[in-house]
Amino acid sequence: MRIYGNRQLKTLPGLTTRPTPARVREAVFNIWQGAIAGCRWLDLCAGSGSMGAEALCRGASLVVGIDKWGKVCSIIQENWEKVAQPEQEFKVLRGDVVGRLKTLAGQQFDRIYFDPPYASNLYQPVLEAIAKYQLLADSGELAVEYSPNHWTPQPMSGLDICRQKVYGNTALAFYRGVGSGLRRER
Repeated sequence: MRIYGNRQLKTLPGLTTRPTPARVREAVFNIWQGAIAGCRWLDLCAGSGSMGAEALCRGASLVVGIDKWGKVCSIIQENWEKVAQPEQEFKVLRGDVVGRLKTLAGQQFDRIYFDPPYASNLYQPVLEAIAKYQLLADSGELAVEYSPNHWTPQPMSGLDICRQKVYGNTALAFYRGVGSGLRRER
């Protein structure tokens, strides 16, 4: 897999991880262009770490990734070491995503990318945890990758949907914190 700057990333063979399609990855970074340099990025269910690596390549100051598989976390660490500059920080956390979010309470992120296994039951509990622990900065945005066949985005306490995009079988719902004062877009 290649990311920004034609950099090659390592991935696990098979279907253990489902990397975000290049078209979707490009769309996210086009939507968020101008907001990545210097941002604090949280990558949930990080898989190969391609989204966090892309954020590092585009100048994020901090990238934190969470995944439950040890082998995957080792690959993310290796990929991020390849692309990070000395002034950038990154951390890979292994474990259950909901449990790990609790350990991040008190920190805020400007951009959060959440890409769980589509058929999982993680959407609601993760979104609730992000809102509960106030992990999304006031001017921040959260993008949730999903399959319309498995999940339907809902506004929830603390988070409002500000835009939705569909790219073939992959869709994205973007959330902002309630009261962020920014207009909705479709």
